[in-house]
Amino acid sequence: MITVAVVDDDRMLREGLRSWLAGSDRLALLAAVPTVGELLAGGLPGGRLPDVVLLDLVLKDGSEPPDNVRRLRAAGARVLVISTVADRSRIVAAVAAGADGYLTKDHPLEDLVGAVETVAGGGTAHSVELAFAWAHDTAPERPRLAPRELQVLLDYASGLTLKATARRAGVTPHTAKYYLDRVKEKYQLAGRPTYTKIDLARRVQEDGLGGT
Repeated sequence: MITVAVVDDDRMLREGLRSWLAGSDRLALLAAVPTVGELLAGGLPGGRLPDVVLLDLVLKDGSEPPDNVRRLRAAGARVLVISTVADRSRIVAAVAAGADGYLTKDHPLEDLVGAVETVAGGGTAHSVELAFAWAHDTAPERPRLAPRELQVLLDYASGLTLKATARRAGVTPHTAKYYLDRVKEKYQLAGRPTYTKIDLARRVQEDGLGGT
């Protein structure tokens, strides 16, 4: 059973999720509160945060989405951001701050449950809305990668060897290495030093590239 908390200032939505999740045999709701501060100070059962926090993208207390995500991640919870409005810049900022996925609130319960399970398992919950936000992100810290550079990055960062990556892309290992060097250079010029295979895998996760 995966434990969940909801942070949303819409009381009707909190109650709706409470009723929704009461019928789930895969998720257990521990708390439903309007602010991150209240959740962190709320004395949850066992004294620890749930496995996954469903965090509304924009809260009425004036808090910023990236700050909310960072506070929850620092406390040890994984974060799935939910919203009614697809605010691209805020979505991108929240994921860049450490959120583990994004989902609009109009998805059916089964989609929400599946996304929570993905996040709880250490994965990223991708959605059409998240992919759209990344595709239209023009922030300077997110390099523009050519299609072949992206393909080589994703294959190599997934764990393939350089030779296997090259074979899948239909190029020589020398050419595949050239593409990877170009990717590293672009990230370094964007102020995000990237040198090793682990660094490349982190950039893929940070930028949500696996779902685009």
